[in-house]
Amino acid sequence: MGSLKSKRWSDSIDRAIDSLPPALADGVDAFGVFIELEKGHSRHTVEGYQRDICQCAQFVATKCKRQIWESVKGEDISAWLQSLDDEDYSAASLARKLSALKHCARFLVAEKVIRDDFTELLSAPKLARHLPDTLSPEEVDALLEAPSRHSAQGLRDRAFLELMYSSGLRVSELCALTLQNLDLEEGFLRVEAGKRGKDRLTPVGGRAIEAIKAYLHTARPQLVRPKTGSVVFLSNRGTALSRKTVWHWIKKYAQVAGIEKSVKPHGLRHSFATHLLSNGADLRAIQEMLGHADIGTTEIYTKVDRKQLISAHKRFHPRKA
Repeated sequence: MGSLKSKRWSDSIDRAIDSLPPALADGVDAFGVFIELEKGHSRHTVEGYQRDICQCAQFVATKCKRQIWESVKGEDISAWLQSLDDEDYSAASLARKLSALKHCARFLVAEKVIRDDFTELLSAPKLARHLPDTLSPEEVDALLEAPSRHSAQGLRDRAFLELMYSSGLRVSELCALTLQNLDLEEGFLRVEAGKRGKDRLTPVGGRAIEAIKAYLHTARPQLVRPKTGSVVFLSNRGTALSRKTVWHWIKKYAQVAGIEKSVKPHGLRHSFATHLLSNGADLRAIQEMLGHADIGTTEIYTKVDRKQLISAHKRFHPRKA
């Protein structure tokens, strides 16, 4: 396997790896190199994998006294997962962490660092497919009207809220959107999916186009700085708007709008899909706009729609009693 070191963008990841016994640290680093260079994973994905694997390696080193990957056993991993469950980690988080470790273990077997895959007999916890939280059309209207029309920040925030609801963008896709990938004349934008994914074209609605034009014409020039690139949505420093900032302002505007339920960035994406389906859009078209590889992922919204139908039936049917 050698002593290849993965590119470390994060100080926290750097410290976590360096705190491990050398042999365990080498395995985490080599796996990072593999998924970055061979698999073409993004920086965000590489860091996520390494963070989960470091957490496991730290546990087996301190609690199970393992100094090398070859000595790690399946029961060590079970004990690690149990410790996380005791700390109230969600089933989704446990499944993600085990998936990362399974990928790493297979890599270590292929590299002949270990003979047997210590995760082979472990299965992920079963995940309950929760219905996503959505806003009603009235709540969406109130949220989108909350930002000011008289400040650069308000115009920016109104534009990104309109766009998230109009096109079902993930917050990461919104923050990475560039001017080159935005075609307001044709009413489309291109979402770049990275090295391993597939770019997709997504429609932009009329109100979102109006809000974005107002932002680009009036507000964005006020936010541009000498080193500003071509990203559409800018912070007050002229850099790309961060996911944390988007999250912060959505929560603020939800409070201004008087929305009592928890409103998260992904909630606008869920609302986009649910409202399209409720108004007769084809599920395959929604799948394409959301960028879901599997139609099964999109089908969760049919359950949301059925829930609304049952609620409406109970409220309005003359024979409901």
